[in-house]
Amino acid sequence: MSGPQALSTAASGAVTESVAVPTALPHAPPHWPLGFRAASIACGIKMAGTPDLALLAGERDLTAAAVFTRNLIVAAPITRSRDCLAEREGKVRALLVNSGCANAATGPEGVQRAQRSAECVAQALGCTANAVLSNSTGVIGVQLPVERIEASAPALVKSLQAGTCEPFARAIMTTDTRPKWSSRVLRFRQGGVERSCRVTGVAKGAGMIHPQMATMIAVITTDADVSVDALDRLLRAAVERSFHRISVDGDTSTNDSVFALASGCAGQAPEADLAEAFTSVAQDLAQMVVRDGEGFERGIEVQVRGARTEADALTVARTVAMSLLVRTAVTGGDPNWGRILAATGRSGIAFDPARIELRVGGLPLFDCGAPAATDRAALREAFMQDTVRICIDLRQGDFADTFWSCGLTSRYVELNADYTT
Repeated sequence: MSGPQALSTAASGAVTESVAVPTALPHAPPHWPLGFRAASIACGIKMAGTPDLALLAGERDLTAAAVFTRNLIVAAPITRSRDCLAEREGKVRALLVNSGCANAATGPEGVQRAQRSAECVAQALGCTANAVLSNSTGVIGVQLPVERIEASAPALVKSLQAGTCEPFARAIMTTDTRPKWSSRVLRFRQGGVERSCRVTGVAKGAGMIHPQMATMIAVITTDADVSVDALDRLLRAAVERSFHRISVDGDTSTNDSVFALASGCAGQAPEADLAEAFTSVAQDLAQMVVRDGEGFERGIEVQVRGARTEADALTVARTVAMSLLVRTAVTGGDPNWGRILAATGRSGIAFDPARIELRVGGLPLFDCGAPAATDRAALREAFMQDTVRICIDLRQGDFADTFWSCGLTSRYVELNADYTT
C-alpha cells in the first residue's frame, strides 16, 4: 500500500501521486475528483444518531459501471441499480447509500421503498429517479424506514459540496471501526500540455467479506473522460485483483457492490495508466477492509508462485488464506506451519510435494520435502507480526497470485453473535 504523497512512474511514463490511509488516521482524507459533490446526514436509520445517509452526485451526468454480488439473494437496491444502469446505458447523476438497514429479503415492499428513496433524492436534484443509483448496508430482513430518507432528502441535496470524501466514507460505515479511502493523482503530458486527473475511492466493510465481495460497498471515482465500456473494463480488472482476493469470514452477502463513476471534467487520460491507478486504489481499499475485519488482530498475506496457471496460484493462495486452522494459528501467533502445508495439499491443485518451498516472513520452513533448520524463536516472531506473510513456491511454472485474509478471533465471534441484539 502506498503511503501519503508517494510518487511512482506509470507504464507510459506518466507520474502518479498516491494518497492512501493505511491502518489509522489522522492522514488527511483526499478530495473527490473534479465534477463530484457529496453530502451526508443523520436521518434516523441508525439508533445512535450518527450519519447514515450519503449522497455522491455529479455536476452533470456521470459515466457509471458497477460490479454486484453473485449471491442469489439480492437486496432491493441492487436490483434497481442494475436496472437503472441498463436503462440509462451507463449514464447517471448520483449514487445514494444508506447504512443501518440492508433492505434485503424484504419482498415487494422493499423494492418499493428502494424506489421511493431514489425518487425523493431525484426530485431534489432535478433528475429522473432512474438516474440515481442506490445501495444499502446493515441488517438483513428489516424494512427500510424510507419516510426518514424522504424527510431528509431536501437537506441532503442542499448540503452537497465538492471537497473531502470523509463525510461520505463515514456515513456508509456499519461495524467498521474507521473510514476507508485511497487516491491517486495521475500527471501526464498530452499534445505537449501537462495534464492531470484524479482517482479517489472509498469503501465500507468489516464482516461478511469474501471473493465476489460481501457486505461491502465501494465507490471509485475519476474526473477522467472515460467511455462506458472502458470504465466497465477498468473496474472489472481492478476488482479482480483486489476485492476478489480478500476474505474475512467466507460469507458472501446480499448487498456487496463496487461502483465506478467518471465525470469527464479532466479530459482523457492514458488508459493503461488509469487502469494502474484504479487497481492500486482498489487494492488499498480491499486491504483496509481486511485490516478492519471484525475482531481484527493480525493480517494474513498468502503469495503463491511457481504455479502452472494463474488459476492454480489463486486456488492455492485462497485455500491457505481461508483455512480455519491456519487462521487460528495466526491469531495465536503459533508457528504451526504444518497447517499451511496441509491446506496447500488439499487445495485440489496437483504438484510435487518434494519440490515445493514454504517461507513465512522470509524464513524457510519447508523445502524439497523436508523441514528447514529455522530458529524456533525467529519463527515464532514471524507468526507474531502485524501481517503474517506466507510464501509458497510450487516450482511448476511461471504464474503467481496473492490472497489476503486475517486471523479468526474470539472477538469476531462475539461481535457477530450479538449483531442484532
